[in-house]
Amino acid sequence: MNQSDVFSYANTTEIEDIGGGLKRQILGYNDELMMVKIWFDKGAIGYNHAHRHSQITYIVEGEFYFNIDGVTKVLSAGDSCLIPPHADHGATCPMGGILIDTFSPPREDFLRGNNNENH
Repeated sequence: MNQSDVFSYANTTEIEDIGGGLKRQILGYNDELMMVKIWFDKGAIGYNHAHRHSQITYIVEGEFYFNIDGVTKVLSAGDSCLIPPHADHGATCPMGGILIDTFSPPREDFLRGNNNENH
């Protein structure tokens, strides 16, 4: 089985600068599930894209304008959204914030260090 360590510590787990005012920290994964923390600087954009993975995003802090298949909603701390497989989606963060993304199956491109997709 391909998986991360069972325990993950915020101060020792790598934080990757993926450009455009975004940083990513992989919190844990196995062959079925992945959790990732994403920091958005003020004005940062997670450009619209689509992927085969189911995704649930939880807003830790800040305000985000989420676009999912052409519908835009404002989400704030404590809110979440479900992004179905192959749905076109993206987010902008006018004042900066933090998200927790979960993916099933895991994002293989994140594990390979491919930063072509911001979020």
